[in-house]
Amino acid sequence: MLSLEDKLLCSICLELFVVPITLPCGHNFCEHCIDNHRNKQEQAVNGPKRGYTCPTCRYSCEQHLELKKNVTLSDVVELARTGRVQAGGCEVAHVGLCSLHGRPLELYCEDEQRCICCVCVVRRCQQHRTALFEDVRSRKQAQLERSLEEAQREAERMEQALRELEERAQSIEVRPQPPQAVILSKFTHLEEALAKFREQMVAKVKQEESVAMGHIEKDRNALKDHLEALGQHRDQAQHLMDCTDHQTFLKEFLQLPTLQSMEVPPLVEFNVAVVMEPMSEILTATSRLLLEELPASLSPSAPEAPDPIAPGELQAALNASTSLWPLRLYHRNLTFDPDTANKYLELSCAQRRAKHGPSTAAGWQERSHRFEPWQVLCVQSYGQGRHYWEVTISSHSVVLGVTYGGLSRHKVKGCKFNIGLDGGSWGLQVREDSYVARHKGQEEKIQLRPYTELGVCLDYECGLLSFYGLGEEVQLIHSFHTVFTEPLFPVFWLCEGRTITLCHRDCEGNDGELGL
Repeated sequence: MLSLEDKLLCSICLELFVVPITLPCGHNFCEHCIDNHRNKQEQAVNGPKRGYTCPTCRYSCEQHLELKKNVTLSDVVELARTGRVQAGGCEVAHVGLCSLHGRPLELYCEDEQRCICCVCVVRRCQQHRTALFEDVRSRKQAQLERSLEEAQREAERMEQALRELEERAQSIEVRPQPPQAVILSKFTHLEEALAKFREQMVAKVKQEESVAMGHIEKDRNALKDHLEALGQHRDQAQHLMDCTDHQTFLKEFLQLPTLQSMEVPPLVEFNVAVVMEPMSEILTATSRLLLEELPASLSPSAPEAPDPIAPGELQAALNASTSLWPLRLYHRNLTFDPDTANKYLELSCAQRRAKHGPSTAAGWQERSHRFEPWQVLCVQSYGQGRHYWEVTISSHSVVLGVTYGGLSRHKVKGCKFNIGLDGGSWGLQVREDSYVARHKGQEEKIQLRPYTELGVCLDYECGLLSFYGLGEEVQLIHSFHTVFTEPLFPVFWLCEGRTITLCHRDCEGNDGELGL
């Protein structure tokens, strides 16, 4: 049984009519198709005498018969092309014909993802994967069913998560004590404990000072009394020496008090380091925890350096900055102390460069303050305030640090240097692939690339000593947190063949290059 689409096809080109023409016999053809048919018959032998015939029924048509467009049929074809026709007074959608060839859409091209007709299969989709509508719909419908099931499961999961979030929000809102209150309470207790500890430590130091001053005052008074007695004895003895009467001299000599000898009292010991020792470890650990470890764990992105730098904020400024200006505000120009230099260390004329070489010992002169290890102090020492200096090293295998003035000049058995081995010195050893920080003989290895330019920053009041690698950015290598009790001298150790240069800067902050 022929469908509507079949009725709208030209029997010559087998596609939808294009300008349909109706012949006298009633059959319809495309205007272009019937013109080609007529021209072919007229070009044949005796064609012009016989006219042409209908391609369908062979009805003979006159040669000069005027052909006219079938307007009604043309309108129906246009409706079919657009996919909409009128049926029973209602407009219905119709997608059963190919828009290119007018043939029924019977197959689905999976490569082009569209419905096609049999002509499309031959002309455009010969090499493509094709399938029947029913098979494709079955697969797609199965996909939709699975998608609906997944969507349902996802919706149920999201609804469950939303319910849990609502329950969690409710539990947070009705919590008997908010976390903020717990934190504030804990910090209040900590602040009270720190304040109490501070008062106790300050009172202890004051008490030790008071006891020491009491002993000193007692010894001072005893010495003054003894001096006064000696003075009186000396005056009386001198008076007798001047007496010319022998009888008077002998009489008064018997009345002269016997000279009493007095032991000089030992100097009162008041070692600040010993007094601070019980609290020094606590303060060191607390400072490192609060100033270094906790900020790094709670806030990886350090705040920008304030300008100007407030007291106690120097370390935060240095850690936050990638430039050198916060450090160089406190730059100090150092010079080596030749009286302390080991005999193998050759110092430049300006005492700014130290080189370790075997030829140096040839002109060596004995000096009581020289180091037996390959070490040298700087002339400068620093107490109150903040101080920063820079050095350039030729290679690894050097140690830089600070020390109290009493650092031993002798070698420690089994050690090449004594920086950082006692409680009065702090050192950073530069190795080939890492660094080692030392204090009281305790070591801490730092795995960082070696730098040839290094900076040292000393904040005396805060008890902070920091070492930096200087390059495109400032890299903090290590910080010591402690309590300083004496002025600190920069100190260095050099292995064979190594050179250390102290960086000098003028008032504008420029590097000095001459007069090494």
